[in-house]
Amino acid sequence: MRVFAARIFVWDAGSAGGAKHTRRWQKIVREHQINEEIRAKEVRLIGVNGEQIGIKPFREALQMAMDANLDLVNVAPHAKPPVCRIMDYGKYRYEQQKKEREARKNQKIVDVKEIWFRASIEEHDFQTKLRNVQKFLREGDKVKCSVRFRGREITHANIGQKLLERVAAESADLCVVERPPKLEGRSMIMILAPKNH
Repeated sequence: MRVFAARIFVWDAGSAGGAKHTRRWQKIVREHQINEEIRAKEVRLIGVNGEQIGIKPFREALQMAMDANLDLVNVAPHAKPPVCRIMDYGKYRYEQQKKEREARKNQKIVDVKEIWFRASIEEHDFQTKLRNVQKFLREGDKVKCSVRFRGREITHANIGQKLLERVAAESADLCVVERPPKLEGRSMIMILAPKNH
């Protein structure tokens, strides 16, 4: 979709009682060309209720829109001739924004939570972190489980792999392994995704 920008001139009053004035251009971004912004000699016109009016000269189409106290909106600028519709553009944009807000409200944002383990973790600490992993999965978030290796622990990477496989096995009813344990630098990483999402 092409985005059209209209430039409007704005006086920007300075802070010293309006003594200092600066000029600046402000960009208003719109998805469609409307009214005088349309640069075509002829347009295929669609009426207010969606009826096909036919190919009309641009000035005549614009006059029809003005007579109806509405806007002429270019809905298909790449067509030959461009397709324009008579509509209330402000109301149309309001409806579009309302739909976008509703869509954003209804969508679930999946976060990726990260839990760090040590290769030499104690059982009690392991159980605490496992509970956190399971809590995040129940809430519908993905979990990135990482084992950090310090110093010569890296030579026993299989210990970290067994640890991560144990986390996956004990959370098997809540998750699927999206990415199996893999060594990256001095860390081994596994990603779990919730089953019901």
